[in-house]
Amino acid sequence: MTELLIIADPTLMAERQGWLAALGEERRLSDNTLEAYERDTRQFLAFLTGHLAAPARLKDIGNLRPADLRGFLAARRRDGAGARTLGRGLAGLRSFLRHLERKGLANAAGAAAVHSPKQPKSLPKPLSDKQAIAVVDAHEQLAEEPWIRARNAAVLVLLYGCGLRISEALSLAPADFAGEPTSLRITGKGDKTRIVPLIAPARTGVEDYIKLCPIPLAEDRPLFRGTRGGPLQPAIIQREMQKLRSALGLPDSATPHALRHSFATHLLAGGGDLRTIQELLGHASLSTTQVYTGVDSARLLEIYDRAHPRA
Repeated sequence: MTELLIIADPTLMAERQGWLAALGEERRLSDNTLEAYERDTRQFLAFLTGHLAAPARLKDIGNLRPADLRGFLAARRRDGAGARTLGRGLAGLRSFLRHLERKGLANAAGAAAVHSPKQPKSLPKPLSDKQAIAVVDAHEQLAEEPWIRARNAAVLVLLYGCGLRISEALSLAPADFAGEPTSLRITGKGDKTRIVPLIAPARTGVEDYIKLCPIPLAEDRPLFRGTRGGPLQPAIIQREMQKLRSALGLPDSATPHALRHSFATHLLAGGGDLRTIQELLGHASLSTTQVYTGVDSARLLEIYDRAHPRA
């Protein structure tokens, strides 16, 4: 997009400056957000001035149509802007137009009628196998009390070893582990049940926790408990994972949910097929599993060529 020396009428520029100042003082937006909004609105006014072949005025802003905004987004897309950048730019323009609307200087309906660009799904990055094994190791846990170290390790190994969501792991009861089971019946999203294999390290981790736990564990009550005896809350495990990230030098993407993602990714890398991984994760759609595990089309074709009898 060509830069213009004069991007808008001085009156309009003054209103824009007042809006930016208000955002900083009243809404306390971060410096990075303010800089982005300043840049996005500057680019829009430059586009509008070029489109009108004259400096944009308040009157022009007041008469904005959805087509004008779509034209700007299309121009930014041609310049290489991605969906996140376009979405943020549209949010800034809407905020500016609402500011002008409150002062009776514009109508923000046109901006509201434009749909934000569809955002790409943001997926947690998997840990390496060595990183994941370190995270679930009881000896790496940082809590002072042995039973809490064992508890945290048991929860984390269920996420990585069985691919459970944290809510699914924390809903398990002692009865689920009676008689040295080799699988678990999990109730996931939408109350759908699935069977997942219970690998030996996960079973051992839970057994160690049960032996050390000082709180009486009723068979039909939550297995994992907090220090006061109530059901363990996800936030506790999330905080422990944050401490582990610092101690083990892991990236910010190393979250409890990233262990589930690592479970699927490592299974796929080891030759597991998507249908099986779909069932283990409890996904209703295979396409969800494909996106979740970050499989590209080349990898899908490789699996097809290796596994399909007619390939």
